[in-house]
Amino acid sequence: MPSIWPTEEQLSSINEFDQDQPITMLNLLAYRVAADYHNHPAEIACSGKEAYKRYSDAITPLLTTHGGKVVFVGAANPTVIGPDAEQWDDVMLVEYSTPKAFINMATSPEYAAASIHRSAALSDSRLVPMAAGKTRFQT
Repeated sequence: MPSIWPTEEQLSSINEFDQDQPITMLNLLAYRVAADYHNHPAEIACSGKEAYKRYSDAITPLLTTHGGKVVFVGAANPTVIGPDAEQWDDVMLVEYSTPKAFINMATSPEYAAASIHRSAALSDSRLVPMAAGKTRFQT
């Protein structure tokens, strides 16, 4: 089942991270062939990739304002380990100064306005929060 937005429970799980340490968000992105702006008919039709660029252009200033920065972006290749049906177009790592910085950005009115492009762009996505430190197998 495609996943575009977090549930409230998923979003609140960010609070389980150390609130004084940076958090890095792994983004796995699959684009629609044509952006789906059916809820926003005033938007000019474009590809999913172009809609994601609109989203990216709109949130880049928000990242800076909220203590975030893109640390890696690149094209994804076919999966080596994983379900063959689960393929991604792009991968991105975005680091935030704290988990609260991420939450503040993601719940801001400016983000809500820009997010129409994200919804239109993506057919599926994953957002995985990560924190530096011990891994679970090192406990």
